[in-house]
Amino acid sequence: MQQHLSHPVFAIIAETAAETGQEVYVIGGFVRDLFLGRPSKDVDILVVGNGIAFAREVGEKTGSKVAVFKNFGTAMLRYQDLEVEFVGARKESYRNDSRKPIVEDGNLEDDQKRRDFSINAMAIGLNGPYFGEVVDPFGGMDDLKARIIRTPLNPETTYSDDPLRMMRAIRFSAQLDFRIEEHSLEAIRSQRERIRIVSQERITDELNKIILADRPSIGFRHLFDTGLLQLIFPQMAALQGVETIKGKSHKDNFYHTLEVLDNISEHTTDLWLRWAAILHDIAKPATKRFDPRAGWTFHGHEDRGARMVPKIFRQLRLPQDEKMKFVQKMVALHLRPIVLAQEIVTDSAVRRLLYDAGDDIDSLMTLCNADITTKNEYKIKKYKQNFELVKQKLVNVEERDRMRNWQPPVSGHDIMELFGLKEGREVGILKNRIREAILDGDIRNNREEALALLRQIGGEMGLTAAG
Repeated sequence: MQQHLSHPVFAIIAETAAETGQEVYVIGGFVRDLFLGRPSKDVDILVVGNGIAFAREVGEKTGSKVAVFKNFGTAMLRYQDLEVEFVGARKESYRNDSRKPIVEDGNLEDDQKRRDFSINAMAIGLNGPYFGEVVDPFGGMDDLKARIIRTPLNPETTYSDDPLRMMRAIRFSAQLDFRIEEHSLEAIRSQRERIRIVSQERITDELNKIILADRPSIGFRHLFDTGLLQLIFPQMAALQGVETIKGKSHKDNFYHTLEVLDNISEHTTDLWLRWAAILHDIAKPATKRFDPRAGWTFHGHEDRGARMVPKIFRQLRLPQDEKMKFVQKMVALHLRPIVLAQEIVTDSAVRRLLYDAGDDIDSLMTLCNADITTKNEYKIKKYKQNFELVKQKLVNVEERDRMRNWQPPVSGHDIMELFGLKEGREVGILKNRIREAILDGDIRNNREEALALLRQIGGEMGLTAAG
């Protein structure tokens, strides 16, 4: 164990503990990740006594600035490559209407009891003869080996006291690919309504961590099966289910979405592209129709879904900036490359896709590839082959016509100067005609051809060009 605590900060902490006569332990996630072989730069130090005063002592020895958070009773410093947080040992009790505990000073045992899971309650001694000794009263080591998420105490009480722990259990299950112990899973189901006392920001923070797991579907299946998803993200839960009329069924769009999310997670760690995968079919319940001839249809779900994105982002306290607009664009365009892959690909269609997608074309293609979840091998092969043709066409058209983030070769100012016009409807008409001509391939994307066509169109409109 001592070799795992070889970082100089642990020796300095041990020296400070000897000088102050305090019990000191490294505890929580750092210990868990140590045994899992996962890299960790965040260290939690538990002091039986005044954690802030102890942090200041260590800060003096290391020459590090100490940030104090009095409201939380914690202090933090950075030393070399580690971020070290100090807290005094405490015991907690909870009121029914809040997840903020009533805190009292405590000992190591009290502090380990208040931890969320057995795998996060393990501590390692940093005092002289006990340096490197593991204190594991709740079998965290066994649970690590068995890959189980289990609460140290009664799970109903654990989750009722702090309902965010339900989200954390599911998040750790997804991140570590661990099984949630059955009693604990049942407790989440029974306590799920308690999630309502947790702030949306904290819920969304955990949700984003689930989305960033290697296989996010693990977390979303737990969220759905426990009933939490229906409370925190009802629009996604509404995707679940299959309806059959006259022997015709549609696919379950919830489980399809999870497949797309897992697929895209193999190729990107971009949180917002993963959000686009989650929301790409979000409007299917609202647009679902049954046609006796065609069967089930979801016409316009991409446009309706794009319009839903800002409201969902506000609801979940996600950013309302360019990140939201990116997700909105991905949802709006997600069918376009798929349609191209099913049809004869014209240069005009490719130009329009490049014009609409701009620099996000590569992200869009990644999303569309992830959206192919059919189990039919022939269809998969056909789609993949056609997608390669579309990709090549995108490269060829872009090289020739430079449509990505396209800027018109003639501006509104050019048009006003050429015809002696003021800002108004005629200028807009002329700009649109030039853009459409370039997108349709009637002229090339250059100023000379654009000006020649502009003079022609202007003449047809009864305008006189200067010069």
